Amino acid sequence: MSERRRYRIRLEISREASRLFWEQGVDATSGDQIAEAVGLSTRTIWRHFRSKESCAEPIVMAGVEPELALLRSWPPELSLEDHFAAEALSNGREIDPAEAADTILAMKMIRLADSEPAIRTAWLMACDQVEKQMVEIIAQRLQLPAHHIDARLHAAAASAALRVISEDVGASLLEGADPRQFAGTSTRIAHAVRRATGGAVGDAVTA
Repeated sequence: MSERRRYRIRLEISREASRLFWEQGVDATSGDQIAEAVGLSTRTIWRHFRSKESCAEPIVMAGVEPELALLRSWPPELSLEDHFAAEALSNGREIDPAEAADTILAMKMIRLADSEPAIRTAWLMACDQVEKQMVEIIAQRLQLPAHHIDARLHAAAASAALRVISEDVGASLLEGADPRQFAGTSTRIAHAVRRATGGAVGDAVTA
């Protein structure tokens, strides 16, 4: 099986599992129910995931992937705020309905993590993946080895800031907040990264 096909299958399983977790709770959801919802055998589910709770991980990761993609494409000559602003202008396409649905599901899983320890584990594992990618992004930007303590500390702080904002925005939207009030979330993330890293990350850099 190709890696791309494996990813698609895992994401589809994650969508159905997350929907069931939100609608009826984690304890009330079985592997058999997830398999039936996605149209696969239960054995196939366990080939792709170590537990039913871990099925939430791909959807949760999809919820933070847009921000990570922006950070990975951050050119050295721009500040983080300017980069976000430039991307907002150039990326004026309509949001794909599947992407929007995945984002809402991710918000629901992040919110569910407050009361479900097993889902909290899935969320924190996604955050760990974010931190690992942050190390590479920040180390390259500051021209440091990826194992350098400063790169690791800044990455830990920046990923924690992203986690807190994701939790706050997701909770507010699920409680019925007007989405328009979060139009400046990218700027909020940029400011949070600056504060969390003591100003070490956020400015334009020169070679």
